[in-house]
Amino acid sequence: MRIATITNWAYGATVCLTIAAGVTMVLASNADGVERAAVHQRDLFDQLTFEVENDLAELTDQARLAAVTDDPSHAIAYQRTLSTLGSVEHRIAKLKDAGAGRLELRSLEEGLRWAKTLEDEQQAAIAATRRGDDATARAIVFGPEYEREVERVRFLIGRFRYMLDQRSDDAIERASQASQRLRSVSEVMVGITALLFLLVLGFILKRRILRPVMTLSDVVNRLADQDYTVETPSFSQVDEIGDMAQAIRIFRENGLERQRLERERDADWAVRDLLARMTQRLQGCESVSDLFAVVRLFAPEIAPNLAGRLYTLDNRMKLMVCAAEWPGAQGRGPQGTDAAFGPDDCWALRRGQVHAPGGEMVDVPCRHVAPPAAQATICVPLTAQGETIGLLVLENLEVDHGPDESASVYIELMSETVGLALANLNLRDALHEKALFDPLTGLRNRHELDDTLRRLVATADAGGAPIACLMMDIDHFKRLNDCFGHDAGDLVIRTVAAVFAGGAREDDVALRYGGEEFLMLMPGADEALALERAERIRERVSGLELLHEGVPLGQITVSLGLAVYPHHGPIPALITTADAALLRAKEGGRDRVVVAAQRRRDVASG
Repeated sequence: MRIATITNWAYGATVCLTIAAGVTMVLASNADGVERAAVHQRDLFDQLTFEVENDLAELTDQARLAAVTDDPSHAIAYQRTLSTLGSVEHRIAKLKDAGAGRLELRSLEEGLRWAKTLEDEQQAAIAATRRGDDATARAIVFGPEYEREVERVRFLIGRFRYMLDQRSDDAIERASQASQRLRSVSEVMVGITALLFLLVLGFILKRRILRPVMTLSDVVNRLADQDYTVETPSFSQVDEIGDMAQAIRIFRENGLERQRLERERDADWAVRDLLARMTQRLQGCESVSDLFAVVRLFAPEIAPNLAGRLYTLDNRMKLMVCAAEWPGAQGRGPQGTDAAFGPDDCWALRRGQVHAPGGEMVDVPCRHVAPPAAQATICVPLTAQGETIGLLVLENLEVDHGPDESASVYIELMSETVGLALANLNLRDALHEKALFDPLTGLRNRHELDDTLRRLVATADAGGAPIACLMMDIDHFKRLNDCFGHDAGDLVIRTVAAVFAGGAREDDVALRYGGEEFLMLMPGADEALALERAERIRERVSGLELLHEGVPLGQITVSLGLAVYPHHGPIPALITTADAALLRAKEGGRDRVVVAAQRRRDVASG
């Protein structure tokens, strides 16, 4: 029951009890008034009967004195007293007005009639005394009959008084009992009112209000300090305190939800900051390996519960190759192997969309994912300008389904960032490839020759090793190009370039110097080793038998010039020296290798 209802009922009961107690007190006061009226009536009756008895006694005394003493004054006094008395009807009316009953008045009337008879006898005695018949007068007022009549009058008046006393006593008793009962009822009502008031104070104010309010006040103070970990009291009663407790519970739940949203917002900002930093680092990557290192560093922080692999598309083999792998928050890596697989084995690559078979909807798992982890894996294709260039495969290590919605948003943002950075690096590598490599032969061009030469020289100087420089030119290439056409010339260049590159070691740098000329830098090769390799290249080229559209192109020969640093001169003149040796080989009849002259000796002998 609600406190307002209890309070209203208690207030109504208290008011009713108070009114009832007041009415009872008024009734008790009325009963007291009745009792006082009964006492006053009895006093009045006593006074009236006393007056009747007194008048009777006074008249008797005056009559007797008049009869005994012959003193006329007594007769006069008797007449005066008698004149002051009213008639019987007058006296009875006087008592009737005072409240005497009919039965009582009948007894009094009989007594007064007998008193009237006595008055007649008294007047007869006084008359006899006036005539001088004293004996008769005395016989009348002192005779036995007179005495019996006096006693009869006294008896009747006494009975009248007794009846009045009985009635008055009964009225007083009834009024007293009624007053006592009403006072008792009033006291009981006052006691009930006091108990009800104490009950209201003890039960409602203390138990139902004070204690819960103190408890709720402590909770509210802690909630005001944003301590939402406080447990709200469980007041199940349906009243204002229960409403307050429910409101506080709702406030606490809202506070907890607000804190959760703030934590999510902070986490979201943290992840977005990580994504921004990752994007900045990816923009600064100089190579794909740098990109893989950045992904391995940032991916576990952006999606801490997800272990993953990054696959890139190998266009030559048409396979997705694992380029990077990272563990989740628990230090466990993704399940299964990192073996390469075809694009058709992944539904995300087929559809060009994120594929998560572990969601609420039934879906097909990818074949490249280990079966135990299929339901907890999400595949995100990396695309750029409509082309697939890679794949992110992420596995949830905590549950048997993919990441939640918020994590999926971060993953998509990360995939877009990684895909864009990977596409930029691929584009840059492609542009770099076109800038550094000859598209016809696949050999390097002269774009970075100076930087490469300086790097090789620095290494050679540090170790005291030589550097050989070999220049090669195709003999009579213009005549061959004019006779058979440019396509035939391109075929000769590609074939000779392949032979030239085949003669290079892993550390050697073979490049197309320009037109039909080629250059090879051989770090660590002395003159003898470089000359041997040059002869092998010349022989292999001269042994070629090329056909263009079924037509033999004839024998292909090359001329080669060789110079070795520091034996044949300083680095700035090394290529010039080798080119000069090549020129001498052409002048000497072509299809040969010529070693540069030793310029230092020539200078010394000069």
